[in-house]
Amino acid sequence: MGKYAAYVFDFDLTLADSSKGILICFKHTLNKFGYEIPDDDTIYRTIGLTLVDAFDVLTGIENNPQREEMRREYVRIADKEMVRNTFFYDDAIAILQALQHAGLKVGIVSTKYRYRIEDTFRKQAGSFPVDIVIGGEDVKSAKPDPSGLNMMIERLGESKENVLYIGDSYIDAQTAANSEVDFAGVTTGSTTAEDFEKYPHVCICKSLSGIFAEINNCK
Repeated sequence: MGKYAAYVFDFDLTLADSSKGILICFKHTLNKFGYEIPDDDTIYRTIGLTLVDAFDVLTGIENNPQREEMRREYVRIADKEMVRNTFFYDDAIAILQALQHAGLKVGIVSTKYRYRIEDTFRKQAGSFPVDIVIGGEDVKSAKPDPSGLNMMIERLGESKENVLYIGDSYIDAQTAANSEVDFAGVTTGSTTAEDFEKYPHVCICKSLSGIFAEINNCK
């Protein structure tokens, strides 16, 4: 684990399977606003986008005039449903704890709201082995804009060559490339290993444990 001084993670489908909660919230919101509900896979593939961009995709309307109203409704129902329908991957908490115990820095950069990430740790993990969380409310431009990841690196007080960003989406890979930091892809989301191959990476694995098993060969 000592190849890097800091490890920064995406949240949804990287550290935790939030797909059940996300599907509930999108389906509720689309139904409430009178839109046809796409199949689960179509919704699943929007994970990683901002909510307003996801609603554009799911309604088929670019710059949908209702996108902000729909975002607010999604957040309202997510306050009730999301945390209880989000489940950390079996290896996630142990890996975060091991990193901190090794004296390494741990961060999360996500389009998900910071308060919801923190609440999920409190209620589903019972611990919070993370130094800093930067969520969607903390930046003006969402991933793949590198501002959130750059902010994290500055707050951690590390140089970019000492940081590894880990994520499940091509959006995360683009973010790392835009920030000029190393990237490791995990195929627990909808982005395949073949898709990840298109972007700079140090390794691509099926799980977080796989990434850390290979980390000595990654850099």
